[in-house]
Amino acid sequence: MEQKRPSIPMQVQAFRRRHGRPRWPWALAAALVLLLLIWLVSRSLGESPPQSPALVSMTQPSGPPWQMGNPEGRFTLTLYADLECPFCREYFPQIKQWIGINTDVALQWHHLPLAEHEPAASAEARLAECVAETGGHAAFWQAIEWVYAHTRSDGQGLPDGLRYPESTPAIEQCMTSERPGAAIRAQAAEATNSGVTATPSLRLHDRQTGQAILLQGPIEGDALLSAMDMLAAEDTASDSAIAPVTPTSEMPADVVGDMPR
Repeated sequence: MEQKRPSIPMQVQAFRRRHGRPRWPWALAAALVLLLLIWLVSRSLGESPPQSPALVSMTQPSGPPWQMGNPEGRFTLTLYADLECPFCREYFPQIKQWIGINTDVALQWHHLPLAEHEPAASAEARLAECVAETGGHAAFWQAIEWVYAHTRSDGQGLPDGLRYPESTPAIEQCMTSERPGAAIRAQAAEATNSGVTATPSLRLHDRQTGQAILLQGPIEGDALLSAMDMLAAEDTASDSAIAPVTPTSEMPADVVGDMPR
């Protein structure tokens, strides 16, 4: 006589229909995948993204000479200046504003400490060079503005005990080295050999034609525009009655100011 197998309770049958096979292997696999994703994300966050060589080089200090404005512009305007020169101090805000609205020009600083303003002029120039050595172009112009804002001018120098507010150990170390002095002496000698003897003086260079004009004295914006037009006319000098400008043309401020535009 065949024996009947004990019947499975209805609750157990319903449970098996709902859940089927045990689900723990799938849960373990999902947990492992999640842990792998967390590890990959944490690793990617810990690594700094690669920087392009161009971007890195742009952020590094460079120079001298130190510039402001458009370095790719057609014209380079070199300012020969002395940080103890009162006329330079008055002229600097004007030329800075002019550079800001003339996007085809880069302003380039050239140290020319005058003998009658020493040793203060060279000491302040050393400070500006050391600030720029660690901070670049923008830091250089910030130092120039700070010196002009605080110097007593005419060789009297900065007030006793006054220190540059942004000074760092790197700047202090630079001040005790020979690097800034060598750069300043080289620029001063170059200016003298080029015929520059007074401050402020300007040299306007047309990078497209290779022509340049040395301008004596503080030059107003309209006169600078006239000088730019004069240099730019070299492109069409052969087809016009305008005489060519020699690479070392020299003009005082009053003559440039009288040129028609």
